Amino acid sequence: MDEASTSASGVATRRAFPPARSGVYYRFTQQNLPAWKPAMTPGCLIATFLVIGIIFVPFGLFCLQTSNHVGEIIRRYDVDCVPNAYRGNKQSYIKDSSISKNCTLEMKVPDHMRAPIYVYYELENFYQNHRRYVKSRSDKQLRFGAKYTADSCSPVEWDDNGFPIVPCGLIAWSLFNDTYDFTHGSKEISVNRKNISWKSDREHKFGKNVFPSNFQNGSFIGGGKLDPTVPLSEQEDLIVWMRTAALPKFRKLYGVIEEDLQVDETISILITNNYNAYTFGGKKSIVLSTASWLGGKNDFLGHAYIVTGSLSIFMSILFALIHVKYPRPQGDLNCLSWNRKNNNS
Repeated sequence: MDEASTSASGVATRRAFPPARSGVYYRFTQQNLPAWKPAMTPGCLIATFLVIGIIFVPFGLFCLQTSNHVGEIIRRYDVDCVPNAYRGNKQSYIKDSSISKNCTLEMKVPDHMRAPIYVYYELENFYQNHRRYVKSRSDKQLRFGAKYTADSCSPVEWDDNGFPIVPCGLIAWSLFNDTYDFTHGSKEISVNRKNISWKSDREHKFGKNVFPSNFQNGSFIGGGKLDPTVPLSEQEDLIVWMRTAALPKFRKLYGVIEEDLQVDETISILITNNYNAYTFGGKKSIVLSTASWLGGKNDFLGHAYIVTGSLSIFMSILFALIHVKYPRPQGDLNCLSWNRKNNNS
């Protein structure tokens, strides 16, 4: 509604009043719309906990069974691949380029493993989630090239001659560079190292026309090197490594074996032990694993469902006993505020 008024100059003006306090909008702002407000009776509460338990416990057992069918072999090698003469000073061994870093270990296949078999390297006590480490990169440079070298890449930003490093930053600088070759007797087991990274990363985060330059050429040397003739979008080891892990113990995909491994087979692994995990007390392992619809071997999900379901069943039984021994009469639902309004109307 508007009201007419006259200003000092005699000009008629109209003043607007707020809309009337009615309608859906007003009831919405005043939280006055109809709503379902359940009254949790003892029977409803007991039944809810019981249903949760009945659903969760069998599903947890099914998850555990699925996880147990995943074949997995783990072999730690950071100690075994150090010569006995250097066991007391592993850092001098890993930093001495004149010493061969080749190492051969054997793994026995405990169960039949169906292809595809995923090869991972596992690092422990490596904090990729450190704030400064995570920020030490330039996503624009990875996508568009050296002109987007940013201050966030410090301290691995420029080489000794003042030229930009591509890719810059501590993450790329610390690239994992151990290698693995597998043989069974005299037969080589091929490892497919294509498409091990996320497709979205290859197509949208790493440039097809961006090539490594001035990388690991200065006095400040870190992990692996990159082929300067291959664009970043095809350097899949780098792409996998640049997706930082949230926990200090993590696995990253190295490749895929596309043939079955039979039970009791002995696999020989030729390892090039290049990566310096000894400075920070890290551990290195190689993992061979199959996969299920839940992913790799992981018992946590099954245990979580079983524990939650068991607690729900226990709570339902406890509430039922309390309700039987100390029953409380249920109040009149007509006395609830929303029902009282309806009755009055």
